[in-house]
Amino acid sequence: MDIADYYRQLGLRSGASLSQVKASYRQLARQYHPDVNPGNEQAKNKFIAITEAYKFLVNIAPADVGDSKAVSSTVPPTPTPPAEGVKAQPPTVKVTRKQEPTTDSPDLSAAEEKLKKDAYGELQQLLKYQRFPRAIALIEGLAQRVPEDREVRQWQAIAYQRWGRHLIGEKQVDKARIYLKKAVKTDPHNRALWAEVERDFRRLEEIY
Repeated sequence: MDIADYYRQLGLRSGASLSQVKASYRQLARQYHPDVNPGNEQAKNKFIAITEAYKFLVNIAPADVGDSKAVSSTVPPTPTPPAEGVKAQPPTVKVTRKQEPTTDSPDLSAAEEKLKKDAYGELQQLLKYQRFPRAIALIEGLAQRVPEDREVRQWQAIAYQRWGRHLIGEKQVDKARIYLKKAVKTDPHNRALWAEVERDFRRLEEIY
């Protein structure tokens, strides 16, 4: 099930806000709750489905913040070569460094800034050569060191998405789903990343 399917379970359009997700779930939960429909297996299954959708979307649905700009750490994407026997993949979200510091990130010490800079260079190389497990271990370690740094969180989400996409080509469907979901949960307001993950989920459905 992809992100759009989760929204459809709640009767919403893809990209609906967090308040809409909560309101729709409350209404549907009252309608399909097993206590209200004793012995009704269809209602029970519907309740389970909307609850699963709610638990997923509540972590990634955009907050109601008007037209505030979404955070993005992407540059114009470039195509990646398809794996043998697999359809060509959509453009890849890339890890980039902003020219100006992010306003909500804490002030880093000189040692932490150097650590971040070195990790960025290594992360780029690991992703380039598709050494995804090492890339994820690296960025998760950095995220533990500077947990409030938004830029690092963006890199972490992109690493999860790239690994998930690679796993689709390797036909590791369940594992791919896990990492794609981790990507949007890690950086839920990055619309460019969200779009890439939705494409990956559609590709999963088409292939498998």
